[in-house]
Amino acid sequence: MTAKNNTRGDKLICAASMFTDQDSQTNGLLLAESLRAFAGEFSKAPLWYFIPEDGINLTAAIERRLRALNVQLVRVNIEPEILRTPLGAEACLAAQAELTLESEASYLAWLGLNSIVLQAPVDFLLPEGKQVGVRPVHHTLIGSRFDQPLDAFWELVYDSCHVPRQHIFPMITHVDAIVIRPYFNAGQLVVRPEEGLLRAWRRAFVDIYWQSAMQAFYRKEPLYKIFVHQALLTGVILAKYAPNQIHILPPTYNYPLHLYTEDISGTRPDQLDDLVTFRHEGFYRDPDWSIKMPAQETLKHWLAERLA
Repeated sequence: MTAKNNTRGDKLICAASMFTDQDSQTNGLLLAESLRAFAGEFSKAPLWYFIPEDGINLTAAIERRLRALNVQLVRVNIEPEILRTPLGAEACLAAQAELTLESEASYLAWLGLNSIVLQAPVDFLLPEGKQVGVRPVHHTLIGSRFDQPLDAFWELVYDSCHVPRQHIFPMITHVDAIVIRPYFNAGQLVVRPEEGLLRAWRRAFVDIYWQSAMQAFYRKEPLYKIFVHQALLTGVILAKYAPNQIHILPPTYNYPLHLYTEDISGTRPDQLDDLVTFRHEGFYRDPDWSIKMPAQETLKHWLAERLA
């Protein structure tokens, strides 16, 4: 399925990967509902979900509600060995979204499905000269601290992705406020589709994930295996763009609700209502979520109605 070829203008299209499990269906509905309700001038922006072909259908009720919200649903065949990797499908689905929408969108916002939009995401329209919009990772974890020597894992990522060392710059993680070398969160990206960045991410993942040198890191620390897709995305971005071409989105974007109590960054919001977008890890599974959520009652009520 391809988008119709027409003049892109300054058109923003949002897209995400979606799976067929219950949480994914709930998350997909919340993202779509929030975009339509709260995104202001972008509330009618096209929204596309790319779904790995696994032979399982969405529930009829969810599919009906998504289509009523003008969500385009696209099935994508992905190699079984990639589906078996942690989060490898993200790179493949993102690449397919970029290919499908290249002739349609001037800006493609690739979102984690567990995102909720609360205000118009005006920063998704990249400033002149900026080729990609990113947020730093939430936690340092496998990231490389800027005040320490480059470790072997990131040396391998840089070498495999052909990163010029002059493209390395300091950035601060979203929650634990550590100064690190660039390490971007894969759950919110804004690209110019004609640049082919997301397709380059897929190629890097396919070419590098199974290399013996990478396998050694997976055996040493499981987090490398979980987050290598994100590290390779970082490598691809740094190889392709100089620092002045990378737009760091404000901390009101991609805020991790599930890490709210751990946030020592100094930019923690008093309430979610002040954010543009936030991420979550299925807050609705906690029966007391409404009591614990740092948000105004109107937002809590809106969420409860959608979850019902």
